[in-house]
Amino acid sequence: MTFSMKRVMTIMQKDYKDLSRNLYVSMTLFIPLIMAAIFGRLDSGTVDAQYMIINMAFIMVATYIQSSLIAEEKEKNTLRGLMLSPASTFEIFCGKSLLTFISTAVIVFLSSMLIDYHPKNMLIVTAALFLSAIFYLGVGTWIGLLTKSVMEASVAIVPAILIFTFGSLVIPFIEKYPILGIVEYMPNFQLIDLARQVEAGAGMVDVWPNMGIILVWAIAIHVLSVYVYKKSMMD
Repeated sequence: MTFSMKRVMTIMQKDYKDLSRNLYVSMTLFIPLIMAAIFGRLDSGTVDAQYMIINMAFIMVATYIQSSLIAEEKEKNTLRGLMLSPASTFEIFCGKSLLTFISTAVIVFLSSMLIDYHPKNMLIVTAALFLSAIFYLGVGTWIGLLTKSVMEASVAIVPAILIFTFGSLVIPFIEKYPILGIVEYMPNFQLIDLARQVEAGAGMVDVWPNMGIILVWAIAIHVLSVYVYKKSMMD
C-alpha cells in the first residue's frame, strides 16, 4: 500500500474539528504561554528555568493534546473504524500526530519568544527540539492508547508532567542519592544539558551523544506505541 497524504490530511482535519469542539482540551494550549509570560517578566534567564517552560510546552501540548485526541477516539468508539479503514498504521500515526506537532511547534516558538530565549546555535537547538517533539508525541500516543477516555488521559498525564517538567528539581540530590543519577539519561535532562553546552559554545560534534539519547527514546516510545496499537487491533 502506497503512502497517501490525502488520508493523512483527512485524519488531521478530523482532529482539528474534535479539538476545536473540546474547549477543556484546547484551553491547555494557553497554559505554557501564560507560564512563559510570567517567567519572562521575572527575568529568570537561566537555561534550566527556560527549559522548564519549554518542557512544559512539550508535555502540555505534544503529550496531553495527543493523548486526549486518541483517548476521545476510543471513548467515542471511532478509533476502531479508523483501524479498519484503508489507512495504514503509518498514515494513521502521521495523521493523528500532524495537528499536535504543528501546535507544539507554534507554542514552543511563542514560549521561547516570551522567555526571551535565543540560543547561540539555532540549528542544533532546533534539531534537538524536533527530536524532543517526536518523543513527546510518542508518549502522548502511548498514553492515549492505554486510556479509555479524555478524563482518564487527564489523570494519566500527571506523572508525565511531574517527571518531564519538574524532574530537574532532583538534580541537587543526585550526589547524595546516586540512584537518582539514572534520571540524567531522561530526554528532558538531555535536552537541558545540550542547551547548556550550546550556550558554552559547543558544536554538533560535542552534543551528538545528547541527540543520540533523545533519538533512542523517541524510537523506543514509538515502537511501544505501535505494539499497543497492533494489540488493540487484534483485541
